[in-house]
Amino acid sequence: MDKYKNQFSLEGKVVVITGGGGLIGMKHAEAVMEGGGVPVLLDIIQAGMDRVVATLKEEYGQDRPVETFVTDITNKDALYKVRDELMDKYGHIDGLINNAANNPKVEGGSKNLAATKFPEFPVDIWNDDLAVGLTGAMLCCQVFGAVMEAQGKGAIINISSDYGIISPNQNIYRKEGVPEDQQIIKPVSYSVVKHGIMGLTKYLATYWGLKGVRVNTLCPASLLNGQDPEFVKKLSSLVPMGRMSNPDEYVGTVLYMLSDASSYMTGATVVLDGGRTIW
Repeated sequence: MDKYKNQFSLEGKVVVITGGGGLIGMKHAEAVMEGGGVPVLLDIIQAGMDRVVATLKEEYGQDRPVETFVTDITNKDALYKVRDELMDKYGHIDGLINNAANNPKVEGGSKNLAATKFPEFPVDIWNDDLAVGLTGAMLCCQVFGAVMEAQGKGAIINISSDYGIISPNQNIYRKEGVPEDQQIIKPVSYSVVKHGIMGLTKYLATYWGLKGVRVNTLCPASLLNGQDPEFVKKLSSLVPMGRMSNPDEYVGTVLYMLSDASSYMTGATVVLDGGRTIW
């Protein structure tokens, strides 16, 4: 009766989640918890992870294990320390979700979402965005992926975006009555990182194809998270389904991609965008 349902189990599996202190990081952790696994949150700030852990414990029970590490994912030695602690405690690492990125959010105060035209885009922000979003993902794949290779089994999800497939529509960020030199711009670095993540996936899917390690890309899009009504209306008009996404709508897909239910899927790009990229 449960022949196929059991394929979605992550029972006892240890899954590393970078950027684990944010909203999407929490949803990835929920997917791991739903499958019976152990989420391991990595972030540079403890406070965000503490909020995620409190929510997870409330939802799934105080006895369910959740690990947290304050870690700079651009520092390979720091990642080795996380690896060693996990291996000492659990003896295996079964999954990795490369979620961390310097995301220029409309609803936040992001330094990389500003009225900065491309010719003046600061190279220090470019370097920092690529270091976290792309180099950090590569380093995590090196450190934790090597463990999975030695085990002969594992699953990696690299988080891209609809902006890994299409270019940002700068019109949705514009505000009426604001002078041209003060209009905010979605930065070039975000597009480059999210396109690059997909290249990393394809490379590693072929590199580890015969070694039991599956690597796939997930492209979440249009996440509803407190944006102003004007922005929500503009973005929703670009989506065939006519709305932005709910954070809960990613959880089931993440569980599928981590579990044996997707055992023949590698190198794939899974797009959850309400159809936006087909228009």
